[in-house]
Amino acid sequence: MLKFDEKGLIPVIVQDADSGEVLTLAYMSEESLRRTLESGQVWFWSRSRQELWHKGATSGNFLDLVAVLQDCDGDALLVKVHPRGPTCHTGERSCFFQTLEGEEGPRH
Repeated sequence: MLKFDEKGLIPVIVQDADSGEVLTLAYMSEESLRRTLESGQVWFWSRSRQELWHKGATSGNFLDLVAVLQDCDGDALLVKVHPRGPTCHTGERSCFFQTLEGEEGPRH
């Protein structure tokens, strides 16, 4: 059984199903999870806009669903996808492309 937080949300790690690269961390409500499972494309809950968000609806960079896995406690999800373009709103493939100040690391 999934455990949504007090706001009705659950954190979601989005991973490229082929490469294993982590693309983003977002949140889902029960409704966005239902829409994701029914449509085969990923939906989130936008905490800033307080509304359902169909990833790719405005950019065309949809996330095609491959699998949804829950963690051992049922309080986080791993969503494996085939991305159709960059995942990050900046145009980067992944939202995780910046290192902490003073740290070195590869940039994809």
